[in-house]
Order: sequence, then C-alpha cells, then structure tokens
Amino acid sequence: MGVFYSRTQVRFVLCLAMGACVSCAAAELPEQITLRHLATLPHDNTSFTQGFLWDDGFLYESAGHYGRSSLRRVDPKTGKVVARFDLPQQFFAEGLALADDLLYQLTWQENVCFVYDKKTFQFKGQFQYPGEGWGLTYDGKHLIMSDGTNALRFYDPKTFKIQRKADVFDRTKTRPEPVRNLNELEWICGEIWANVWQTTRIVRINPKNGNVVGWIELASFVPEEHRSDTRERVLNGIAFDPTANHVYITGKYWAVMHQFQLEIPKQ
Repeated sequence: MGVFYSRTQVRFVLCLAMGACVSCAAAELPEQITLRHLATLPHDNTSFTQGFLWDDGFLYESAGHYGRSSLRRVDPKTGKVVARFDLPQQFFAEGLALADDLLYQLTWQENVCFVYDKKTFQFKGQFQYPGEGWGLTYDGKHLIMSDGTNALRFYDPKTFKIQRKADVFDRTKTRPEPVRNLNELEWICGEIWANVWQTTRIVRINPKNGNVVGWIELASFVPEEHRSDTRERVLNGIAFDPTANHVYITGKYWAVMHQFQLEIPKQ
C-alpha cells in the first residue's frame, strides 16, 4: 500500500497500490498526486539554502548570504558536503539550475548569473540580468527564473536572452490572486514547483500560462525548533530525482531534509 501521511494536509490522493502509480518521466502530472514520506536525512545547518537540485546521485546546493555564499555538491545519505566553491564576499548566492552539464547560479542583487562546470566547479562564464535573482530551474529548453514577484522569466541558457514571461495567478479564488514571493524553483514532470518565501507551502505552476495547479502544505515537516521563526529559518529547497521519482525538501539553516516518493495514480 502507498502510505499517506495525514500530517501533510495537502490535496493529494492515496495510491491504492504501488502498481497503481506511474512514472512522470514522459507525462504531465494530474491535479491529484501523492507525496509519501520516505526518510528524514541530515543536512548542513550552516547552509542558508537558496538553490537545490539532484543529479546523478548527488544534491547540488547554492548557499547564500554575503561572505558565506557557496556552491556545494552534497551526499544525500549523509548530508556531507563533498565539494565546495566559495563565492567572493560581495556576492549573495541565490537559485541554482543544471543545463547540459553546466551549473547556473544566480545572485540576489548583483545582477549576475555565474556558470560552472558541473564536475569540477570550474568557472565557465557569466550572464547579466535585470532586477533581483531568486529561484532558478531548467525545463530542458529554458532557464526559468523568479525574482520575488509573481513573474517567471524564461531564458535561453546559451545567450541568457529572455524568451518569454509568465505571471503566476491562483485562479481558484473568486478573483484571480497573484502569487508573489516565488523563491526556489524545481521542474517536476512538466510543472514548476516553487517555494513561497516565508511560508510553509509549495505552489505547483502550469508553465504554459502561469496558472496555479495546486498547493502543497508542509508545515508539519518544519523542524520544531524553527517553527517560531517565520523570517529566516524557513522552508526553501526542492530537488527532484526523476529516475526514482524522489522529491527532497529542506530549509534555510535546517539540520534535516526530507525525502518523499512522488506517486501518480493511473488515469
């Protein structure tokens, strides 16, 4: 049986059996899905997590703050940082994405995206962009960037020229409401999942039109010692392993991260 954790309190449906769930590798997600909690794993609590992604058995993390910003490769089982590059102290690292074996790391107010070789962390170049940098992900064609508003911008990763823009709205309300403070981003099965800064929610976004597909409430997975801190030690960090359909979530200065199984009922 698929196990549904009632403490998540989200709009998910329970898979009746493991065989009733399918991979999302080649399909878009339905509105109702299941996140089944698998494990609580260690995480470096000195990391002000800004960007988070999975690739080939490792997690890659962008840690922020002036004088403490870094790019990291992390062993997901132990939380140990196995490779690290520290940014110059004048840069505040933000979102992180991987495209064609290159890591793209945003900065907050410095208007620059750094590009590194995934294996060596060797600097490969940089791009300029207007406004603030918050979250970043890759859909297989575009780098998708948030800036703290409800806007998502789609960039060509080779030229960093903007291709299009989508404004995110929750249209389930009586009046459509903009979803602002979009922070860390992850591309999951044809959707954009985004942390909403200083909340315990992840929003699922249709990348074609910016409409909200659904919400994921993760308040009960915030470490108890951080629940009174709604300003800094907040939920931020979504990574997806598409081979195993595993979702990893963490937060700023958290000593833990959570591993979930994404289960999709057959239609």
